[in-house]
Amino acid sequence: MKRTGLLVMLGIVAILGFWGCNGYNGLVTADQDVKKVWSNVETNYQRRTDLYSSIIKTVEASANFEKSTLTAVVEARAKATSINVDINDPASLEAYQKAQANLQGSFSRLIASFEAYPDLKTTAAFRDFQTQIEGTENRINVARQDYNKSIEGYNLMVKRFPKSLLASIFGFKEKPFYKADAGSEKNPDIKFDIK
Repeated sequence: MKRTGLLVMLGIVAILGFWGCNGYNGLVTADQDVKKVWSNVETNYQRRTDLYSSIIKTVEASANFEKSTLTAVVEARAKATSINVDINDPASLEAYQKAQANLQGSFSRLIASFEAYPDLKTTAAFRDFQTQIEGTENRINVARQDYNKSIEGYNLMVKRFPKSLLASIFGFKEKPFYKADAGSEKNPDIKFDIK
């Protein structure tokens, strides 16, 4: 009788140990997946920054170009690349998103000002840039979607019972999603001045 009780107790401990190890490893795997997918987001933003750098050099070569517009882009680029992101910290992720949106906005103003510089628009570097930046923006969008999908899977593991017990014991916490830029839910105000 004592022996049977001891065997049952050892069996329960073994099952709980196996479940605990399996659950912990699942959480570690999900956490690493989130980090990998986030690095893909950063890689695509880096590609965009590199493209911006190359076109900035092309623009700087144009002696008559509006220097204030170019300076705004260079400053926004410097800020966007200086932010260190902790994907566990919603405030750091939000700061990164704002810096990237600011960079994209200032660069959009730079592109809009190219209309006044037809010689610049006809350079091979500018045409290549236009093609590459469109592809890069698509990559960034896909990478952000993949990140949010990975976050969803991770957060479900962390919040669902019984893995939530293991998550709290081992310090796995819910991570923030990549959110749309503020105001992006509104339709853009498009006006055509056709005469």
